[in-house]
Amino acid sequence: MDRSKSKVWKKIAVFYTLTLAFSGVFNALVLHAGKMDAGNLLYVTGSMWSPALAAFATKAMFGESIRELPWRWGSSRYTWLGYLIPIAYALPVYLVVWLSGLGAFANLDFIKKTAAQFGWSNFPPALALALFILLTATLGMVGKTSRALGEEIGWRGFLVPELAKVVGFPGVGLISGLMWAAYHYPVLIFADYNAGTPVWYGLGCFTLMVVADSIILAWLTLRSGSLWPAAILHGSHNLFIQSIFTPLTRDTGPTKYIIDEFGIGLVITITIAAVLAWRSFVRSK
Repeated sequence: MDRSKSKVWKKIAVFYTLTLAFSGVFNALVLHAGKMDAGNLLYVTGSMWSPALAAFATKAMFGESIRELPWRWGSSRYTWLGYLIPIAYALPVYLVVWLSGLGAFANLDFIKKTAAQFGWSNFPPALALALFILLTATLGMVGKTSRALGEEIGWRGFLVPELAKVVGFPGVGLISGLMWAAYHYPVLIFADYNAGTPVWYGLGCFTLMVVADSIILAWLTLRSGSLWPAAILHGSHNLFIQSIFTPLTRDTGPTKYIIDEFGIGLVITITIAAVLAWRSFVRSK
């Protein structure tokens, strides 16, 4: 191995070690509380910004500037793709679940409860539901992306370009995906970051989904030359799955094995999207 490649692998090792060390502090607080939303989500925010802090520290340790990270905004095409791709791979899963009986769409009581939270108790249920989706899908992106940005500065802003110097595109997606997945394991196994499925099932589905999503995110980052589309996709993914589609889904028994980040549904659809991204990258070479 030549000296330049050796240096890249050392940077990657330092970055990942620091990421796990920093996030470990916040994960310990989550595990002590036993809930992901403990501390008014400040613990989760700290954990999600740990990859960014690790990237900044690694750059400094190797005498490099954080200005070398892909900060530029880039083409708006990739920004919009970042927002829309999660809808494209998540909505079909939930539609199949709602229409097949594997799950059910939110009942009237849920819609009324949600309307009351927003102060819309006197609105017709259909209007309250439409407003909930509209506001969540727009203003909700602010909070989701602000936390996702911390991860994406590290995973896609730092890690993906470094990996691209020493391995091919499949390796970039696979290695970054496995590293990203393992970073989530403590709260997935020992806290409540799961949908109620057995640990082995949720862990398996989550890992496959994250690796597939990492291929899409690597494609977006390398094609756009920017970390922002990945941050938007990460925020959009979390928003539509965690704040819209899953809350609007009623469990009928097998539901949790299909939906969310711990079910088989997203594994299938995100893998299809990853194959398309992979083919697109290969064709562009």
